[in-house]
Amino acid sequence: MFAWIAQNWGTLLIGLAVAGLVAFAVAKLARDRKKGKSSCGCNCEHCPKSGGGRADGKAGDCGSGIVK
Repeated sequence: MFAWIAQNWGTLLIGLAVAGLVAFAVAKLARDRKKGKSSCGCNCEHCPKSGGGRADGKAGDCGSGIVK
């Protein structure tokens, strides 16, 4: 077991670093979503969810809650 870890310590270290970065990104997205922030960029005039071009006449739902 220790010989395997000694042979693969670099791969394990990089794998743990990548896993940590992914966990951080997921936690940040979850926190931002709870706070009502959006990652869409809010260029609502070109967004298909902005409600500007819906055939049913209903308003769209932009990720930030801002609908033009």
